[in-house]
Amino acid sequence: MPPQWYNEREMNYTNIGPLDRNRIAEALRPFGDVKTDEPMSAHTSFRTGGPARIFIRPNSADELTRILKYLASEAVTPLIIGNGTNVIFADEGFGGIVICIGAGLNAIERNAETLTAGAGALLSEAAAAAAQAGLSGFEALSGIPGTVGGAVYMNAGAYEHEIQDIVTAVTACSPESGELLTYGQADLAFAYRGSVFQRNGGVVTSVTFGLTSRPEAEIRADMRDYARRRRDKQPIEMPSAGSFFKRPAGAYAGALIEQAGLKGRSVGGARVSEKHAGFIVNTGGAATADILRLMKLVQDTVFGQTGIMLEPEPRIIGADG
Repeated sequence: MPPQWYNEREMNYTNIGPLDRNRIAEALRPFGDVKTDEPMSAHTSFRTGGPARIFIRPNSADELTRILKYLASEAVTPLIIGNGTNVIFADEGFGGIVICIGAGLNAIERNAETLTAGAGALLSEAAAAAAQAGLSGFEALSGIPGTVGGAVYMNAGAYEHEIQDIVTAVTACSPESGELLTYGQADLAFAYRGSVFQRNGGVVTSVTFGLTSRPEAEIRADMRDYARRRRDKQPIEMPSAGSFFKRPAGAYAGALIEQAGLKGRSVGGARVSEKHAGFIVNTGGAATADILRLMKLVQDTVFGQTGIMLEPEPRIIGADG
């Protein structure tokens, strides 16, 4: 049975068989870089996970549109990832199609006090471009390791700031038709670690940010300060998915885990970070099964002591899709 935090769309990703794999992979080759049985450990920040049946990286928004249209004609629902910083794949792998939005959609353009970035651009790249242009708004988000598209999908945040604070418009592909649609701020239904795209399956292609003018030296000084705070407080030198648990109402996950005496607790190669208890890290050679067993240990212990059920931030993709 899927864990209770899986949403309906995640449970409906389409598995494909070996014969369909070869046929679909050949049909997709004109639309991007295609690999079969590609280990997802190479594409996730936790460095774990078995092979995806088909892995494709489009080189443009047009290729992405063509991929989605073709898969819709085959009644196949793919899984979309960016930099793999907020997703965990089962050790057994994923029997479906992974579309990775990366360098092919990473263009960044400035227009007055707005910045438009492709979904595959890293947040750090967008932040650097904004700083160079003397545009403020990205400072607190600049150290988040994900892509612009992934950040919008999950309304990524850090240091009491969220991506929704600066997004003014988003262009996304419809998963059914491949049609490009434009969403204004009011259409995005941002919530804590959530957006409209988690419900409608739209695939972000570009994002426009509304920023404010500020001296570049001040912007970069703040970015350096946030980077220092991350280095001091977070285990950024080890593979992880960032803060592993969502913030529960009226509390902080890391504090609850530390108070439960779980700091440093390990299962196999997975460990609750001794630097920040809100992080689960791969100490070397961890399997996804280790991470999930440790996750459950943390959830059960904290729930037993406080009555609070911690909910993971990463999307957990099982072998059954």
